[in-house]
Amino acid sequence: MTFGPGGVGADALYHNRVMASPPSAPTDSSRPADHSWGSFSDSPPWVLNDRTPTWRRAADGLRRKQARDLPSLYRAPKLPPLRRALTVVRVLGSAVVLWAIKERGRPESKTGISRRIRLAAEKLGPTYIKLAQIISAGDGVFPAELVSECKKCRDQVPAVSYQEVVAVLEGELNKPIHKVFRSFEPVPLAAASIAQVHRAVLLDGTAVVVKVQRPGIDELVRKDLRVLAWLAPFLVGRIPVSALANPPALVELFAETIVEELDFHLEGDNMLDVAEIMVKLKQTGFVIPRPHPELVNTRMMVMEELKGFKFDDVAGMTDAGVNTHDVIRTGMIGFLEGAFVHGVFHGDLHGGNLLVLPDGRTGLLDFGITGRLTDTEKQAFMKMMMTATMNDVTGQVEALRDLGALPADTDVREVIDVIGLDGPPVDPTKMSPDEMIGELQRIIKALLGYGARMPKPLMLYVKNLIFIDGAIATLAPDLDLFGEVTYIATHFFTKHGATFANELGVDQKDWRMDLDGIKAGFGVDPTEMNSLSHNELQERRALINKRLADESPLKKLRG
Repeated sequence: MTFGPGGVGADALYHNRVMASPPSAPTDSSRPADHSWGSFSDSPPWVLNDRTPTWRRAADGLRRKQARDLPSLYRAPKLPPLRRALTVVRVLGSAVVLWAIKERGRPESKTGISRRIRLAAEKLGPTYIKLAQIISAGDGVFPAELVSECKKCRDQVPAVSYQEVVAVLEGELNKPIHKVFRSFEPVPLAAASIAQVHRAVLLDGTAVVVKVQRPGIDELVRKDLRVLAWLAPFLVGRIPVSALANPPALVELFAETIVEELDFHLEGDNMLDVAEIMVKLKQTGFVIPRPHPELVNTRMMVMEELKGFKFDDVAGMTDAGVNTHDVIRTGMIGFLEGAFVHGVFHGDLHGGNLLVLPDGRTGLLDFGITGRLTDTEKQAFMKMMMTATMNDVTGQVEALRDLGALPADTDVREVIDVIGLDGPPVDPTKMSPDEMIGELQRIIKALLGYGARMPKPLMLYVKNLIFIDGAIATLAPDLDLFGEVTYIATHFFTKHGATFANELGVDQKDWRMDLDGIKAGFGVDPTEMNSLSHNELQERRALINKRLADESPLKKLRG
């Protein structure tokens, strides 16, 4: 919708396909001034001369307040908001009752309850759809049946009306929309559970994208969290989809994740933090869109528009001369360095939040969920990486304990002995279905007995690794995983070895990469395989899944 002369062409898309010749890096003299401190685009609509715009200065205080308020959202209240609670109980209760009547105790039990939970989430609206979306990226964290169903929620959030969007904007701006925007597209580019994104043009003719929060979502989320916190204890042991994320722990994890998204001051701060970190790391392969120096509010954010290839557009990238292997390597190193060295990383990597620019750099979008580690957690991440490359099992379990995945008083040696973590490597493709299921049951039971849980930083880290695994399958399926792990580990300890040694209080000379241990981590016999492509890994997984899907042992597991 245009408010004055100009307007925006309908053929310009946020994730459009752009054809270009191979890039040439701009000279230092032609770079925007804010390139000296932030990993931004080369042709900006504005330059961020101030690293701390006025709207950014409140971020730290807002985070502290959220941390203080969080326990009241995930602790079970005596009474929840009654009207909302009745709606949730009715919808979820109907789903569970129908499952109990039709599928419980049958081979399709887990599939049935997962499908009914997903349908219930869609009926209950944005908060529950967001919860399903978080679960949908949790392959290996949540049961496969539940993850598969929740993936269907990713693009099923209806947009709010243009009139409601205008009301939010004018409430945040304290002025009519036409006093800020020359034009504003009524139809959103994308609509998610918390917000939706529109293209617009500022009065000076600058094309931008505008992220607008759904009206009333803050109040609705807080009500829903209190309802979930009240309901979660009643669900313990009653539905077969809890895994390590038992319902109360899942509510706590969800609260920590979603509350951060309810104030765009924090998202803008996340964007600038990650942009600064990439420059400190000399990671030139990422581009973060510039938030507007003035137009960032609690429920509205104006930002730079990036254009590039969708992350799965392999043909488009290849035609433009983009090396997709380099895209993957840059993504892995940048994500890991941000987490291990600076303790800040994009916490919600998926295809919709990434695009590849014609010059091969990766644009990062949507910083509503960002991993932020305490000093203790950052050191635990460092230790986790260092000990993983050395095949130091004790160090790895200690790192998980320090991250909060195990209680602080856990006897690490006992955990290793009970689970058998320091035994010889086991190739799951050589196990029978009964053996695999029995081993999974034994490990899960042991971990639950030790009080294992999935803390937010570890969940975001694992979720991102799972996405990167899928991206390799799309962009670099022939990638030699052993060779790539060796390259990345060597890169890390060449570039950051002194930092790791100083932080962890160890001698840098003690680090020795154990490639045989890494091979064992992939479940292969080190003496039998010198390389492993992602395609070969997928074939191994398919064989394992086929054996796990055998009807007879599944009946024993689900019965």
